[in-house]
Amino acid sequence: MEFYPIIKAIHLIFVVSYFAGLFYIVRLFIYHTETQDKEDVEQSVLRKQFRVMEQKLWNIITVPAGILVLVTGITMLFLNQTLLSQAWMHIKLTAILLLIGYHLWSWKTLKEIQADVYKMKSVKLRMMNEVATLLLFIIIFAVILKGGIITNWYWILISFVTVGVLIMLIVRLVNRKK
Repeated sequence: MEFYPIIKAIHLIFVVSYFAGLFYIVRLFIYHTETQDKEDVEQSVLRKQFRVMEQKLWNIITVPAGILVLVTGITMLFLNQTLLSQAWMHIKLTAILLLIGYHLWSWKTLKEIQADVYKMKSVKLRMMNEVATLLLFIIIFAVILKGGIITNWYWILISFVTVGVLIMLIVRLVNRKK
């Protein structure tokens, strides 16, 4: 257990790196998708640049950080197995499973966009970008509130739904022109 705080610190550092990668990769998808409106020469140059940026971000930052988050998280659970009996950890692990699904969606979308297959408009991608934000909120609140998350679950749920709706409305308003 003497290494537990060090593992926790490493875990938190790579959580930040991982989420930065997730936030930025979808932002690159948005910009890449918007190249469809450009002239051929500009489109070609931009797409080539976005492909390089997306690949480097995904392969050098996002995936390695995600792996380190999982490894350190599993290590902490192994070292402190009592965490698995706590309700807040169940909420956190559920959000992490959803996050893994989001990660897989991002990977699939990366492969499609790299092949110039654009299944979503930039406005929908902007909304998808907020999914990671909502999952981050859930994870952070579960960890910080611990037992309080259970006693106030209904207010927390209402708050998350409200924040989600507000984020989606703001995205819609900001991108009304598109």
